[in-house]
Amino acid sequence: MVAGNGLLYPILGFASCIVFIYMSFGDLRVNYHKEPDLPFVTRNGTQFMVNNKVWYVNGWNSYWLMDHAVHDYSRPRVGAMLQAGAKMGLTVCRTWAFNDGGYNALQISPGQYDERVFKALDYAIAEARQHGIRLLLSLVNNLQAYGGKTQYVKWAWQEGVGLSSSNDSFFFDPSIRKFFKNYVVTVLTRKNTITGIEYRNDPTIFAWELINEPRCMSDPSGDTLQDWIDEMSAYVKSIDKYHLVTVGLEGFYGPKNSKRLTVNPEAWASALGSDFIRNSGTENIDFASVHIYPDHWFHDRDFEDNLKFVSKWMLSHIEDGDIELRKPVMFTEFGLSNLNEDFEPSQRDRLYKTILDIIVKSAKRNKSGAGALVWQYFVGGMEEYNDDFGVVPWEKTSTYKLIIEESCRLARINGMTQEKGKLKQLCSQKQ
Repeated sequence: MVAGNGLLYPILGFASCIVFIYMSFGDLRVNYHKEPDLPFVTRNGTQFMVNNKVWYVNGWNSYWLMDHAVHDYSRPRVGAMLQAGAKMGLTVCRTWAFNDGGYNALQISPGQYDERVFKALDYAIAEARQHGIRLLLSLVNNLQAYGGKTQYVKWAWQEGVGLSSSNDSFFFDPSIRKFFKNYVVTVLTRKNTITGIEYRNDPTIFAWELINEPRCMSDPSGDTLQDWIDEMSAYVKSIDKYHLVTVGLEGFYGPKNSKRLTVNPEAWASALGSDFIRNSGTENIDFASVHIYPDHWFHDRDFEDNLKFVSKWMLSHIEDGDIELRKPVMFTEFGLSNLNEDFEPSQRDRLYKTILDIIVKSAKRNKSGAGALVWQYFVGGMEEYNDDFGVVPWEKTSTYKLIIEESCRLARINGMTQEKGKLKQLCSQKQ
């Protein structure tokens, strides 16, 4: 999923939103000299590790952190969201480290950057560090929102070096590959103007995601996308020796995988030019990524049937992580649309619980299910940036308790190795 650019920033009512966040979550001021120590996350087989101890992820998506850090009046939302996430025991936030062309663009044109927006990304990373949250940073969008591969193709066409006007030329055009590599090296070697740490040396960054939901439908064999993944993952690793790398896949099985017939939602899912096993098996990909949107993938199933699919979908990919890939599997987006004809608010909690229960069971059995990230969380007063999946978690008591319960359940696995400080205090309280 992805939300589009918001062009209007309503100010009326925002002050009351910030007062609410302040009252609910405490002082929003930061002191970057007192941030918690965050070691790098590493991988050992099918599990993430922190300080040589197994580490599981309970987290969320807030794609908008950099965008809202640009302006003074919207910047407090960033700290408020990260502080709220920390108070719920969450450990990772996935967000965009790109905005190509258009409003508040980080990359204005190939190799040209807006320092004002880069400083906004600096701020988001520094704030995350302050609150003990790690970031999964995505580097480009397969979709058009915030530029995406479409913008790269336009740039190549405008400069007279593009081979094709097809959006999929992003994956095979040498000039566009060069554009993207230049962007990657610029981001990875960026020195944060607040912390003084280069991004590639900052453990606040949990991992790099190559591209959000890649599809290359012009080549359903998958060869074109696979070649791009091989090249770009190796390139990231040549620059950054410390961080993990993932692709950003939806998780569909390709045309040569037998699971396309038994696990994929429908026949179209095997013709997108991607393949979960092949793409995730690349040497320089450290963990697999999967999304969960049954209500968008099926057109004739009710909620109960979708819940059954979710369990089957997750267990299949965890099995792949254990047996085929020998890597952790993260479910980096999941959600439920409130536009479904049969939607009821309680369904979201049921979907969340189904997914989070499977992660806990996998963790207890030392399997590859390494965590899950809700799509998506906001603070109050951001309705124009919301889509049909977004929630303000503390506005619904049952959802808020469910999230905290998951944080505590994961923290208690392996002898409470994840529980420290506020999380330990949080989990000791009765919910």
